[in-house]
Amino acid sequence: MRNKLKRSEIFNLINENIQIGIAPINWSNDDMHEVGGHYSLDTILSEMMEAGYKGTEIGNKFPSTSLAIKKELEKYDLALASSWHSTFFLTKNLDSEIENIKKKCTLLSEAGANIINVAECSHSIHSEINIELDSKPICDDQKYDSLSNSLNKAGEVCKAHGVDLAFHHHMGTYIQNENEIEMLLSKTDPNFVHLCADTGHLLFAGVDPVEFFQKHINRIKHIHFKDIRADIFNNININKESFLRLVLKGIFTVPGDGCIDFITIGNNLKNSGYKGWIIVEAEQDPEKANPLEYALLSKKYLDKIWSD
Repeated sequence: MRNKLKRSEIFNLINENIQIGIAPINWSNDDMHEVGGHYSLDTILSEMMEAGYKGTEIGNKFPSTSLAIKKELEKYDLALASSWHSTFFLTKNLDSEIENIKKKCTLLSEAGANIINVAECSHSIHSEINIELDSKPICDDQKYDSLSNSLNKAGEVCKAHGVDLAFHHHMGTYIQNENEIEMLLSKTDPNFVHLCADTGHLLFAGVDPVEFFQKHINRIKHIHFKDIRADIFNNININKESFLRLVLKGIFTVPGDGCIDFITIGNNLKNSGYKGWIIVEAEQDPEKANPLEYALLSKKYLDKIWSD
């Protein structure tokens, strides 16, 4: 009969399997460079280290070469977990899009990362501050087939470069809600197309993150933890707001400061055998929510989940 693991042994195993990082967008916004634009890369990375995180993702303040990225991260004992990558498979030439992915995979691999977070941004409105979310693009069967075939090819190329493609569903894009995510998953090869599951974007789109993680854990290769402020979420008409205006209103916050049940999600992840990164990614206005204070708050909260 298998011996029951002690709590300390379970905690060590979780630490081996799951690493906690934080994204630079908590300090400096990638879509609105004026929001947090005064933060230097050194300040961002030093505060990540101060808050106790192990790694991060590429943000707009990062240098453009793998050698320079590694040099900056090594100063603060941080690892590179992944990077966002916008694709335009539905509007641009497939060969050129694949070539762009090859270049990004080479950069990531040389910098020590093995995940690329791909989001299909054809006709996306997520970075358009004056366009309401009810104008998001809608996929038909032809587009699903085309996008899925392109992602399968891209995922195979990524794997050949030692990088896994994790598709990032996102508000304001073709793949936003549960039906859209599940349709894409059903049409893509699980050997080449994985999922970057984002708790905040799930709830934002009307999806229960707890149930979604349980249902799709076998396709999840990378995780973004962001929380939702219920007082804002419950008192707005989401479809009549733009994504960026809702960000500025403070709809997102860090885990432990909103309404998402991260305790259940965390416990389920412990039991699932998930191996990989969890990245705290909560874009806020740093003038209203001090990034270091919220980074510390979230780290303390997540550490408690893993240790309980």
